[in-house]
Amino acid sequence: MGELVGVLAVVAALAIGVLLGFLARGLWASQAFRMAQEKASRIISDARAQQKELILQAKEETLRLQREADDEGRSRRTELAALERRLLERDEQLDQRTEMLEARDRKLLERERELDEQREALARARQDQIAALERVSGMSAEQAKEVLLEAVREDAERDAVRLAKAIERRAREEAEDRARNIVVTAIQRVMADHTAEMTVSVVPLPNEEMKGRIIGREGRNIRALEQATGVDLIIDDTPESVVLSGFDPVRREIARLALTKLIADGRIHPGRIEEVVAKTRSEIDLVMRQAGESAAYDSGVPGLPPEIIRLLGRLKYRTSYGQNVLQHAVETSRLASIIAAEVGADVQICKTGGLLHDIGKAIDHEVEGPHAAIGAQFAARLGLAPQVVNGIAAHHQEVEYTCIEAPIVQIADAISASRPGARGESVETYLKRLDDLQAIAGSFAGVEKAFAVQAGREVRILVRPTEIDDLASMRLARDIVRKIEESLTYPGQIKVTVIRETRAVEYAK
Repeated sequence: MGELVGVLAVVAALAIGVLLGFLARGLWASQAFRMAQEKASRIISDARAQQKELILQAKEETLRLQREADDEGRSRRTELAALERRLLERDEQLDQRTEMLEARDRKLLERERELDEQREALARARQDQIAALERVSGMSAEQAKEVLLEAVREDAERDAVRLAKAIERRAREEAEDRARNIVVTAIQRVMADHTAEMTVSVVPLPNEEMKGRIIGREGRNIRALEQATGVDLIIDDTPESVVLSGFDPVRREIARLALTKLIADGRIHPGRIEEVVAKTRSEIDLVMRQAGESAAYDSGVPGLPPEIIRLLGRLKYRTSYGQNVLQHAVETSRLASIIAAEVGADVQICKTGGLLHDIGKAIDHEVEGPHAAIGAQFAARLGLAPQVVNGIAAHHQEVEYTCIEAPIVQIADAISASRPGARGESVETYLKRLDDLQAIAGSFAGVEKAFAVQAGREVRILVRPTEIDDLASMRLARDIVRKIEESLTYPGQIKVTVIRETRAVEYAK
């Protein structure tokens, strides 16, 4: 019984606790609800206040924008009004100018009608005048015009030829005669025939069996010889001969001498070939050095560097259009010295430049570029005089002259290369060139005879004096020169001489 009462007491206590919790929770909830309502009221009142402020700001901004728009509209209306006034003024000015132009056009039309009437009157007067002149002269207008034009043309041609003759006479009185004398004197003092052909080298054989020995077993001998000399051996059906082909003339000469020695010795095998080629190369080096020294001595150019002497010697085995380059260099040096002495230039510079002008041909197969530029670079590297370097570089007009000695070297080079006998030329070509020269000269009216002389360097024309006068002979010489230049290809230059001779013959009885 007592336990039951205890349990009831606990249950009652729990019920009371739960009831009190519900009551406390309800009080807390109502309080929180009141606080939330108050907060919401404050937020709503704040929002309404901010809304009023924003509405006021928007109204103010609207008013401001409206005022700015009104101001801009007023300024635009003002500008448009000013523009409209200017356009109206411009229209008025254009109307006035149009009226002025129309008035001027009317005046011009009237003036043009007056001018047309005057032209017609002048034309009628001229026709009347021409008719009167025709009646007086007994010739038509066309005939009179032809007579007048012919007279004017003849007078103009005579005046032009006379003026040209006077100008040429003044220009050539000293320069041409002196230059001709210098060149002719130089050619006469130095001229020598040294044409040579060295395109390939041919080695004669004692018999046909020697070809097999040169080839060797499985071709070992010919391979050893080609490797040692750098030259191709051509063994074909040509009887008792072997052709050596190589771009370098020095190597070709070494191969020729070495093969000649091997044939004479009879012992031909790779070891012997290398020995003979090495010995021959030493001999050729000595020959080239001696040839370079001899060329320098003959030209009167001492003190050249050993490298220059060596390259000069290489030119002994080089040809150009059949002309030996070393002999051409020596001749050019002599010609240049003679011309320099005549014109007062530096003789020693001209000698050196003439001797070395083709030095680049000794190494042009090893260095890229024209031989004049290669030679000039080599000479400059060895410290030769700038005038000499310029003479080498400019002898083909690839660079500008910087001294008087450079064109002298070029002139001497041209004389040596183009004079008769200097370079190989077939007889047929030579004779055909002479015939062509005489045929060209004889194709002109008034020419009686024409002769090509001085190995084709000069054409002398005899004219009929009754058909060609002194002034016409000048014109004929120019016409022949022009036709030669257009029709023929020739080295150097060709002199055209027109000879007019009048003979008076009487007989005493």
